[in-house]
Amino acid sequence: MTAKTFQALVVREDAAGQFKRAIETRSVDELPPGDVLIRVKYSSLNYKDALSASGNKGVTRRYPHTPGIDAAGTIAATGAEVLVTGYELGTNRAGGFGQYIRVAQECVVPRPAQLTLRECMIYGTAGFTAAQAVQRLRDHGIDRGEVLVTGATGGVGCTAVAILSRLGYRVVAATGKAETAEWLKSIGASEVISREAVTDTTGKPLLKGRWDAVVETVGGPVLSAVIRSTNYRGIVTCCGNVGGAELPLTVYPFILRGVTLAGIDSAQCPMPQRRQIWEKLAGDWKPAGLEKLARECSLAQLAGEIDRTLAGQQCGRVVVRL
Repeated sequence: MTAKTFQALVVREDAAGQFKRAIETRSVDELPPGDVLIRVKYSSLNYKDALSASGNKGVTRRYPHTPGIDAAGTIAATGAEVLVTGYELGTNRAGGFGQYIRVAQECVVPRPAQLTLRECMIYGTAGFTAAQAVQRLRDHGIDRGEVLVTGATGGVGCTAVAILSRLGYRVVAATGKAETAEWLKSIGASEVISREAVTDTTGKPLLKGRWDAVVETVGGPVLSAVIRSTNYRGIVTCCGNVGGAELPLTVYPFILRGVTLAGIDSAQCPMPQRRQIWEKLAGDWKPAGLEKLARECSLAQLAGEIDRTLAGQQCGRVVVRL
């Protein structure tokens, strides 16, 4: 029997334009229209969720709102275990920080047999994004060599480190958190370097080539520098802008070294490709130490985790137990 009410984190804008977060009792009838009602067992915390939860209208247009771009749980009508990421869940549609969501059937992915619902959310959108980046490297012909991962303690970064190591690459992890070096090595990094080591302020159009490929999660000056230091016919995947949306660059890395810059989008990834990526995450790409990537919090503890995310204090993934 489906519950009539449920608990959810709700973000509201007050008369002064300030945004407040609170756990509220909501009604299933208040959920947006859709074919499938899902009882959420687990979600995860992403940087986009933290932005939505703080009133960023570039992420979420209308409030009150329940963030949570990831959800894993059971279909209320059948009990089938499924997951949902993307398709405006948690941005402009009530998301996974509530105990129920309602979505269109075409947004739903059956839980891969080799993953638990919790493991699906250790990956979440961050892991799915990392896996898409790895797939672009392999499609480009980079099946070995040295790969740089920037923002390596973030959700995309740490998952990329673990997957790439699992597949046999030599992974260099760049981070601004020197104290996390041993943890990064424990999940697969061969070498840990500072953020400053991959940032260049000289303005040179090309830097000495080092990287066969880069999973770049930061954006701005870091993205510019790693493009300029990628080897001939290498590839840089791009999926973040926490370091800035501007890209100060010349055309020389592209026309002299043949470097490829590949954008990675998770929200609108076509369903056939989406299912293929999830099967890889459940199969040969699954890191032996997947649990090392994450820790768990309850819905009641989520507000504090959101604040830590906004302050740049997170390391790894946060799974939310609903």
